[in-house]
Amino acid sequence: MANFENVKAGMTSEQVVAVDQTLTVSRTMVPVLGTPMMIGLMEKVSADLVDRLLPRNYTTVGYEVNVKHKAPARIGAQIKVWCKLLEVDGRKLLFEVRVTEGDMVIGEGFHRRTIISL
Repeated sequence: MANFENVKAGMTSEQVVAVDQTLTVSRTMVPVLGTPMMIGLMEKVSADLVDRLLPRNYTTVGYEVNVKHKAPARIGAQIKVWCKLLEVDGRKLLFEVRVTEGDMVIGEGFHRRTIISL
């Protein structure tokens, strides 16, 4: 059985991302950060935090997302994508996730991942 002892609740990570055209939706007159793209960034920062600590031939996959997209972020905005690992239950992981622009919360919620062998 693989050892996941390096994966511990309380760990955090963040990445700063510039919103560009590839992260937007244009359903409005002004392109803004799209909800699917925001969720993808939340998943990425969570996966990046844990995957580097796993034994060879293991990775994580997301299986649940519960987030609210609360405010727009326009092209050029510097957003911070943050996560905190709240729970480790065997292979199951629960993250708190948040995207901010300065003091403004763009989106926040929870994301679950599980550790799998490749």
